[in-house]
Amino acid sequence: MINWLIPVALFVFGAVIGSFLNVCIVRIPDQKSIVYPASHCPSCKKPISFYDNIPLISYILLAGRCRQCNSPISFRYFFIELVTPLITLILYYSFGLSPAFALATIFSYVLLVITAIDFQHQIIPNCISIPGIPVFLLSSLFVPWTDLKSSLIGIAVGGGILYLVAQAYYLVRKEEGMGGGDIKLLAMIGAFLGWKGALIALMLGAFAGTIAGIAMILIRGKNFKYALPFGPFLSFGAFSALLWADEIIYWYTHLGR
Repeated sequence: MINWLIPVALFVFGAVIGSFLNVCIVRIPDQKSIVYPASHCPSCKKPISFYDNIPLISYILLAGRCRQCNSPISFRYFFIELVTPLITLILYYSFGLSPAFALATIFSYVLLVITAIDFQHQIIPNCISIPGIPVFLLSSLFVPWTDLKSSLIGIAVGGGILYLVAQAYYLVRKEEGMGGGDIKLLAMIGAFLGWKGALIALMLGAFAGTIAGIAMILIRGKNFKYALPFGPFLSFGAFSALLWADEIIYWYTHLGR
Protein backbone atom coordinates (compact mmCIF):
# COMPACT_ATOMS: atom_id res chain seq x y z
CA MET A 1 0.00 0.00 0.00
CA ILE A 2 2.86 2.36 0.85
CA ASN A 3 4.30 1.77 -2.62
CA TRP A 4 1.42 3.63 -4.25
CA LEU A 5 0.29 5.88 -1.39
CA ILE A 6 3.51 7.87 -1.36
CA PRO A 7 3.48 8.67 -5.11
CA VAL A 8 -0.21 9.61 -4.95
CA ALA A 9 0.39 11.86 -1.95
CA LEU A 10 3.37 13.45 -3.69
CA PHE A 11 1.33 14.03 -6.84
CA VAL A 12 -1.40 15.78 -4.87
CA PHE A 13 1.21 17.78 -2.97
CA GLY A 14 2.91 18.78 -6.22
CA ALA A 15 -0.39 19.89 -7.78
CA VAL A 16 -1.12 22.10 -4.76
CA ILE A 17 2.38 23.58 -4.92
CA GLY A 18 1.86 24.10 -8.66
CA SER A 19 -1.19 26.23 -7.87
CA PHE A 20 0.99 28.36 -5.59
CA LEU A 21 3.72 28.58 -8.22
CA ASN A 22 1.14 30.01 -10.62
CA VAL A 23 0.55 32.81 -8.13
CA CYS A 24 4.29 33.47 -7.99
CA ILE A 25 4.57 33.46 -11.79
CA VAL A 26 1.79 36.03 -12.14
CA ARG A 27 2.64 38.34 -9.25
CA ILE A 28 6.42 38.41 -8.91
CA PRO A 29 7.06 40.25 -12.23
CA ASP A 30 4.60 42.94 -11.09
CA GLN A 31 6.22 43.08 -7.63
CA LYS A 32 2.96 42.12 -5.94
CA SER A 33 2.49 40.09 -2.78
CA ILE A 34 2.27 36.35 -3.33
CA VAL A 35 0.20 36.00 -0.17
CA TYR A 36 -2.43 38.73 -0.36
CA PRO A 37 -4.99 39.16 -1.84
CA ALA A 38 -6.47 35.70 -2.32
CA SER A 39 -6.67 34.09 -5.76
CA HIS A 40 -8.97 35.94 -8.13
CA CYS A 41 -9.98 35.93 -11.77
CA PRO A 42 -7.44 37.85 -13.90
CA SER A 43 -10.31 39.36 -15.93
CA CYS A 44 -13.16 40.29 -13.56
CA LYS A 45 -10.93 40.34 -10.42
CA LYS A 46 -13.57 38.50 -8.37
CA PRO A 47 -12.26 36.07 -5.74
CA ILE A 48 -12.15 32.43 -6.74
CA SER A 49 -14.14 30.14 -4.44
CA PHE A 50 -12.30 27.25 -2.84
CA TYR A 51 -14.28 24.71 -4.88
CA ASP A 52 -13.17 26.46 -8.06
CA ASN A 53 -9.56 26.49 -6.94
CA ILE A 54 -8.87 22.74 -6.78
CA PRO A 55 -5.66 22.10 -8.76
CA LEU A 56 -6.21 20.48 -12.18
CA ILE A 57 -9.79 19.39 -11.41
CA SER A 58 -11.36 22.85 -11.30
CA TYR A 59 -9.76 23.87 -14.58
CA ILE A 60 -11.19 20.80 -16.30
CA LEU A 61 -14.68 21.16 -14.77
CA LEU A 62 -14.86 24.84 -15.69
CA ALA A 63 -13.45 24.19 -19.17
CA GLY A 64 -10.72 26.75 -18.53
CA ARG A 65 -13.12 29.62 -17.86
CA CYS A 66 -14.06 31.84 -14.94
CA ARG A 67 -17.35 30.85 -13.32
CA GLN A 68 -18.26 34.50 -12.75
CA CYS A 69 -17.49 36.21 -16.06
CA ASN A 70 -16.87 33.22 -18.35
CA SER A 71 -13.57 34.71 -19.50
CA PRO A 72 -10.94 32.19 -20.62
CA ILE A 73 -8.17 31.39 -18.16
CA SER A 74 -4.72 30.75 -19.55
CA PHE A 75 -3.84 27.10 -20.12
CA ARG A 76 -0.56 27.87 -18.36
CA TYR A 77 -2.33 27.46 -15.01
CA PHE A 78 -3.28 23.88 -15.81
CA PHE A 79 0.10 23.17 -17.36
CA ILE A 80 2.05 24.32 -14.29
CA GLU A 81 -0.27 22.39 -11.96
CA LEU A 82 0.42 19.26 -14.03
CA VAL A 83 4.16 19.67 -14.59
CA THR A 84 4.90 20.41 -10.92
CA PRO A 85 3.69 17.04 -9.57
CA LEU A 86 5.33 15.22 -12.48
CA ILE A 87 8.65 16.85 -11.59
CA THR A 88 8.06 15.88 -7.97
CA LEU A 89 7.53 12.24 -8.89
CA ILE A 90 10.57 12.15 -11.18
CA LEU A 91 12.74 13.43 -8.33
CA TYR A 92 11.16 11.03 -5.84
CA TYR A 93 11.99 8.03 -8.02
CA SER A 94 15.50 9.43 -8.52
CA PHE A 95 16.38 10.26 -4.90
CA GLY A 96 13.75 8.63 -2.69
CA LEU A 97 12.47 10.35 0.43
CA SER A 98 15.68 12.07 1.49
CA PRO A 99 17.16 15.52 2.13
CA ALA A 100 18.51 15.42 -1.43
CA PHE A 101 14.97 14.87 -2.74
CA ALA A 102 13.58 17.78 -0.71
CA LEU A 103 16.30 20.19 -1.81
CA ALA A 104 16.22 19.03 -5.44
CA THR A 105 12.45 19.55 -5.45
CA ILE A 106 12.72 23.10 -4.13
CA PHE A 107 15.44 23.86 -6.67
CA SER A 108 13.34 22.48 -9.51
CA TYR A 109 10.29 24.47 -8.41
CA VAL A 110 12.40 27.62 -8.51
CA LEU A 111 13.60 26.75 -12.02
CA LEU A 112 10.00 26.22 -13.12
CA VAL A 113 8.94 29.66 -11.88
CA ILE A 114 11.95 31.28 -13.55
CA THR A 115 11.20 29.45 -16.81
CA ALA A 116 7.58 30.60 -16.94
CA ILE A 117 8.43 34.21 -16.05
CA ASP A 118 11.30 34.43 -18.52
CA PHE A 119 9.18 32.98 -21.32
CA GLN A 120 6.44 35.53 -20.75
CA HIS A 121 8.36 38.64 -19.70
CA GLN A 122 11.97 37.90 -20.74
CA ILE A 123 13.22 38.73 -17.26
CA ILE A 124 14.66 36.68 -14.42
CA PRO A 125 13.68 38.44 -11.19
CA ASN A 126 16.55 39.27 -8.86
CA CYS A 127 14.32 38.46 -5.90
CA ILE A 128 14.57 34.80 -6.93
CA SER A 129 18.11 34.33 -8.24
CA ILE A 130 20.09 36.50 -5.82
CA PRO A 131 18.72 34.97 -2.58
CA GLY A 132 18.89 31.59 -4.32
CA ILE A 133 22.69 31.76 -4.56
CA PRO A 134 23.45 31.69 -0.79
CA VAL A 135 20.48 29.42 -0.03
CA PHE A 136 21.54 26.77 -2.53
CA LEU A 137 25.19 27.22 -1.58
CA LEU A 138 24.22 26.22 1.97
CA SER A 139 22.36 23.22 0.60
CA SER A 140 25.65 21.85 -0.74
CA LEU A 141 26.28 20.61 2.81
CA PHE A 142 23.34 18.19 2.56
CA VAL A 143 23.44 16.75 -0.97
CA PRO A 144 25.65 14.00 -2.44
CA TRP A 145 26.47 15.52 -5.84
CA THR A 146 28.54 18.49 -4.68
CA ASP A 147 30.32 20.02 -1.71
CA LEU A 148 30.97 23.54 -0.46
CA LYS A 149 34.18 23.99 -2.44
CA SER A 150 32.66 22.76 -5.70
CA SER A 151 29.62 24.98 -5.18
CA LEU A 152 31.76 28.05 -4.55
CA ILE A 153 33.67 27.31 -7.74
CA GLY A 154 30.32 26.71 -9.46
CA ILE A 155 29.14 30.21 -8.55
CA ALA A 156 32.34 31.74 -9.91
CA VAL A 157 32.43 29.56 -13.04
CA GLY A 158 28.71 29.82 -13.78
CA GLY A 159 28.41 33.54 -13.32
CA GLY A 160 31.89 34.27 -14.64
CA ILE A 161 31.56 32.46 -17.96
CA LEU A 162 28.31 34.16 -18.91
CA TYR A 163 29.63 37.53 -17.74
CA LEU A 164 32.66 37.18 -20.02
CA VAL A 165 30.44 36.05 -22.90
CA ALA A 166 28.17 39.07 -22.38
CA GLN A 167 31.12 41.46 -22.28
CA ALA A 168 32.69 39.94 -25.38
CA TYR A 169 29.41 40.16 -27.27
CA TYR A 170 29.03 43.81 -26.29
CA LEU A 171 32.57 44.64 -27.42
CA VAL A 172 31.99 43.04 -30.81
CA ARG A 173 28.38 44.04 -31.50
CA LYS A 174 28.09 47.19 -29.33
CA GLU A 175 24.80 45.91 -27.96
CA GLU A 176 23.68 43.68 -25.13
CA GLY A 177 23.22 40.05 -26.13
CA MET A 178 22.68 38.52 -22.71
CA GLY A 179 20.93 39.90 -19.66
CA GLY A 180 22.32 39.99 -16.16
CA GLY A 181 19.52 37.69 -15.08
CA ASP A 182 21.04 34.78 -17.02
CA ILE A 183 24.39 35.39 -15.33
CA LYS A 184 22.86 35.30 -11.86
CA LEU A 185 20.75 32.27 -12.75
CA LEU A 186 23.78 30.22 -13.83
CA ALA A 187 25.58 31.32 -10.66
CA MET A 188 22.62 30.00 -8.67
CA ILE A 189 22.71 26.76 -10.65
CA GLY A 190 26.43 26.45 -9.91
CA ALA A 191 25.76 26.97 -6.22
CA PHE A 192 23.38 24.00 -6.15
CA LEU A 193 24.99 21.63 -8.65
CA GLY A 194 28.65 22.57 -8.35
CA TRP A 195 30.95 23.64 -11.15
CA LYS A 196 30.46 20.47 -13.20
CA GLY A 197 26.69 20.87 -13.05
CA ALA A 198 26.99 24.52 -14.07
CA LEU A 199 29.03 23.60 -17.13
CA ILE A 200 26.61 20.83 -18.10
CA ALA A 201 23.65 23.19 -17.69
CA LEU A 202 25.37 25.79 -19.87
CA MET A 203 26.31 23.24 -22.53
CA LEU A 204 22.85 21.68 -22.74
CA GLY A 205 21.15 25.06 -22.45
CA ALA A 206 23.19 26.50 -25.30
CA PHE A 207 22.52 23.43 -27.46
CA ALA A 208 18.76 23.46 -26.78
CA GLY A 209 18.61 27.23 -27.28
CA THR A 210 20.39 26.94 -30.61
CA ILE A 211 17.99 24.26 -31.83
CA ALA A 212 15.00 26.34 -30.70
CA GLY A 213 16.40 29.45 -32.37
CA ILE A 214 16.92 27.67 -35.67
CA ALA A 215 13.39 26.27 -35.44
CA MET A 216 11.98 29.76 -34.86
CA ILE A 217 13.82 31.03 -37.91
CA LEU A 218 12.63 28.19 -40.14
CA ILE A 219 9.03 27.94 -38.89
CA ARG A 220 8.13 31.53 -38.04
CA GLY A 221 10.52 33.39 -40.29
CA LYS A 222 12.30 35.15 -37.42
CA ASN A 223 15.72 36.67 -38.04
CA PHE A 224 18.90 36.04 -36.09
CA LYS A 225 18.26 39.05 -33.86
CA TYR A 226 15.03 37.58 -32.49
CA ALA A 227 15.22 37.75 -28.68
CA LEU A 228 14.86 34.23 -27.32
CA PRO A 229 14.96 33.98 -23.52
CA PHE A 230 17.91 31.89 -22.36
CA GLY A 231 16.69 31.24 -18.82
CA PRO A 232 14.33 28.39 -19.76
CA PHE A 233 17.12 26.58 -21.62
CA LEU A 234 19.54 27.02 -18.71
CA SER A 235 16.82 25.63 -16.45
CA PHE A 236 16.37 22.65 -18.76
CA GLY A 237 20.11 22.06 -18.70
CA ALA A 238 20.21 22.35 -14.91
CA PHE A 239 17.36 19.88 -14.41
CA SER A 240 19.03 17.44 -16.80
CA ALA A 241 22.33 17.82 -14.95
CA LEU A 242 20.56 17.23 -11.64
CA LEU A 243 19.24 13.88 -12.87
CA TRP A 244 21.92 12.63 -15.25
CA ALA A 245 25.17 14.52 -14.62
CA ASP A 246 27.31 11.37 -14.35
CA GLU A 247 25.77 9.82 -17.46
CA ILE A 248 26.24 13.03 -19.45
CA ILE A 249 29.87 13.34 -18.38
CA TYR A 250 30.51 9.68 -19.23
CA TRP A 251 28.88 10.04 -22.64
CA TYR A 252 30.78 13.25 -23.42
CA THR A 253 34.19 11.93 -22.34
CA HIS A 254 33.68 8.76 -24.39
CA LEU A 255 32.31 10.53 -27.44
CA GLY A 256 34.11 9.44 -30.56
CA ARG A 257 35.99 6.57 -28.93
